[in-house]
Amino acid sequence: NRRKKKDDGILEIPSIPNPFPELCCSPFTSVLSASLLPKATSRKKQVIKVYSEDDTSRALEVPSDITARDVCQLLILKNHYIDDHSWTLFEQLTHTGLGRAIEDHELVVEVQSNWVMEEENKLYFRKNYAKYEFFKNPLSFFPDHMISFPSETNAAVSHSGVLQMFLSSSTYPEIHGYLHAKEQGKKSWKKLYFLLRRSGLYFSTKGTSKEPRHLQFFCEFSNSDMYMSLTGKKISGAPTNYGFCFKPNKSGGTRDLKQLCADDEQSRTCWMTAIRLLKYGMQLYQNYMQPYQGRSGCSPLNITPMRSISENSLVAMDFSGHRSRIIENPTEALSVAVEEGLAWRRRGCLRLNSHGSPIAMSDMGMSIHRSQSWFHHKISREEAQRLILQHGLVDGVFLVRDSQSNPKTFVLSLSHGLKIKHFQIVPLEDDGKLFYTLDDGHTRFTDLIQLVEFYQLNKGVLPCKLKHYCARIAL
Repeated sequence: NRRKKKDDGILEIPSIPNPFPELCCSPFTSVLSASLLPKATSRKKQVIKVYSEDDTSRALEVPSDITARDVCQLLILKNHYIDDHSWTLFEQLTHTGLGRAIEDHELVVEVQSNWVMEEENKLYFRKNYAKYEFFKNPLSFFPDHMISFPSETNAAVSHSGVLQMFLSSSTYPEIHGYLHAKEQGKKSWKKLYFLLRRSGLYFSTKGTSKEPRHLQFFCEFSNSDMYMSLTGKKISGAPTNYGFCFKPNKSGGTRDLKQLCADDEQSRTCWMTAIRLLKYGMQLYQNYMQPYQGRSGCSPLNITPMRSISENSLVAMDFSGHRSRIIENPTEALSVAVEEGLAWRRRGCLRLNSHGSPIAMSDMGMSIHRSQSWFHHKISREEAQRLILQHGLVDGVFLVRDSQSNPKTFVLSLSHGLKIKHFQIVPLEDDGKLFYTLDDGHTRFTDLIQLVEFYQLNKGVLPCKLKHYCARIAL
């Protein structure tokens, strides 16, 4: 009885809850049973391989729900690049000769899951200055002869209004024009009149008729991706070099491709931009407005983004007096920049060779440019055009290369008005000194670096200033 009373006294004390209930189990049950462990909160990891233009690569272990923008952000931070919001992940299908810029919000692992195991497809990390250019300059992307509006809409619609209609759910402008289409299962191409509407892409069976009985459905975009042809006429036998196509997500062969071909670059750009807006809509605008936004945990958002350099973030400063000041007069700023550049060149006009003896700068003019990122050695005209096209046909995208037709000259390849133009840089010798010129000697430069720097500040004889250079980055 005494023991019972003692036990009753113990039971009157409130019981303390066991903080480890999973340990109070049968001796025949494993303590580390999967049903007893807390659910894992970490996401699955997967290794992806990303290439650069010089074919160097880097393997990254990333979560399964990482976006293309997050992968770019990781590579920017790992390689200490400046983030100017133009970095892009590019998907290249080697077997079919197709490629596309992966949208910033797309899941990279999901993109790779659509690849066929036997094909050597690659992901490239590169710049694409035209990624969101249509938000800044819609005039170049939607020519008047290719776009029409619903009958209830006022005919006088501004180009900024065109973008608002693309992003609206109630109205949608119609894109129309001729395209070459590859007939299914055949090698032949047929020129047809196409119309892009919210419900999909159609072609007319009777000329330019838009009557419903003459329209035949060609493709919709929810279960397919749009690619640009990288090989032109080589693989598909297209009539022009401005091809693009639609590939079903789960398809690996060329038999399921719906291939089209435009007559010029402006037409192809208009069609592809309108289809991007139709497929992704407001998501593209969010990508454009929020370049740093990513999924939580996918990118190191706690790290302050690297400062981007743009024309609006740089100011001219004068440090010659006791106090520094901002130079607000553009003419004064330009003259100061030129004077500073000349002073720098005077200070560096004498260099030392391996034996310690001075070398005149004019003797180095033949090779000093070879270390510059914008200079590409003996590449062909077609290769130069391909590089500029990959970087985006934005006004001012350029590179300098050796001339193949004349070994002593150079060529400036420049994008302007959705076209790629080539300008010959000719060396001149005057009074024993070597100069370079673009305008038959009216403006002379001691080396190619000085020439490029001048045309980055002045348009001169070029259709626009040099703005973005094509570079072969390394990872």
